[in-house]
Parts: sequence; C-alpha cells; structure tokens
Amino acid sequence: MREVNKPTLVIPATRASKRVVRKGYPNSVEETMRRIAVVVGLCALLLPIAAWADAVNLTNEFGTVSISSSGISSIGSELLSWGSNVASPGHSLGTVSFKTGAFTSGGIFTGGTLSATGSYFDVVGVGLWAKQLSGLSGKKIALFTGSFVGPITWTVVSHTGKFNYVFTLSGEIYGMLYTGRDVKGYTTQTIVLFQNQWYKDGKGSIRVGTESLGTPEPGTLVLFGTGLIAVAGTLRRKLFGM
Repeated sequence: MREVNKPTLVIPATRASKRVVRKGYPNSVEETMRRIAVVVGLCALLLPIAAWADAVNLTNEFGTVSISSSGISSIGSELLSWGSNVASPGHSLGTVSFKTGAFTSGGIFTGGTLSATGSYFDVVGVGLWAKQLSGLSGKKIALFTGSFVGPITWTVVSHTGKFNYVFTLSGEIYGMLYTGRDVKGYTTQTIVLFQNQWYKDGKGSIRVGTESLGTPEPGTLVLFGTGLIAVAGTLRRKLFGM
C-alpha cells in the first residue's frame, strides 16, 4: 500500500509582549502601592501639625480668685492677648472667668486634684477688635465658652512666711469658639495668696494665666483618619482589579 503523509501543524513562536510604561509612571502595582503608603504616611505625620495650625494662644492676669475646699473660681481676670491682638498698657481686651469643682484629693495648702463637675471656663472680648474678629455685634463677644474636662491639678509652687503662697491651677478645657467650632485646649493659672488678704477674705489674685485653644475635637481627627484609610483601600482595589 502506498503510504500517505500526515499533515503537520506548525505554530509559529511568539514573543512575550512588553508592557509599555510611560515615563514618570510606576511600572508595577507593588510600586504604586508603595507610593500610596508613602502618601498616607506623610498625611499621618502632618495631621498633628494641621490640628494645631490655627491654635489660638491667649494670656490673662489680675482679677480676684476665691479659694476654698469647694473649688477655685475667678471672675473678671483681664484678657491681655488673643493671638496677635495685644492690649495696650493699662488696658485689656476683655475678661477670663473660670470655676472648678471641689477638691477630690489633697487640699489648698498641700496641693491636690479638683473635680471638673460644675466647672466653666469663659473668655469674653470687649471692644472694636472683638467685633472685627468675630463679625458679631454687641458690647461683649463670647470668644470661648466651655468648661474643664478631666481632673484639674492644684500645685503648691512656693511658700514663704505664714500665708504667702504661690500656686498653679492647670487642666484641659473644652468648649466652643465664636466660630461655632468645638475645640479643646489647656490652661495654666499662676495664683498668688498673701497673708493679709487671706486672713481678710480668703482670696488671692492671678499673677498670670495662659491658654491655648485649637485642637479639633477627637471626632474630627477620627473622621480624617478614616478618610485616609478609605482612600487607600479604594485605590488598592482599583489597582489590583486592573
């Protein structure tokens, strides 16, 4: 019999296609994710800076302080500065008033801790500067309305003579700015107590007080962080889905 040749199918060899990468673009998903991680990391580092970027620092002095085991209070301490606004010599920008709760540990002459229950911390601006700053009208502008949060520290700084004392009152405060924004901050009030005044009415005076307001409420920071995570997750899904 005559042998019949079987046809042979020849498949030509093909080259692996090369991925075209545009100049300046990442050439792999892994590299893209590394870049995203760097961006998210930088945002996390910049978050504390952003939180304090618009912090307001203020100072106050003078004013009478009532001191007892039921708490520390002051009404009408003179506001000397609010950010870049500084009172001229012999004048004030407004008032700073505050009240704490009762002592929960220690005492007046030993130092201790006071409660924030029933407390308040208010800053009022008076004059044209306050109206221009807030855009509000009226003789008195509520620049900050809040209270102490957490324990308040009462520290004995020095003691000379029988009743010549210097104390510091310090603690976190939380409330609302004139802009309607909720903020938290910190205050330290240096309070002096002189023997002749203490015997007469049990009161002292403020040598100097400092406050810093401007950290966004915790909820704002949480929302910002959640947003960063969501963005990173979305980009990751899109890239790995390609």
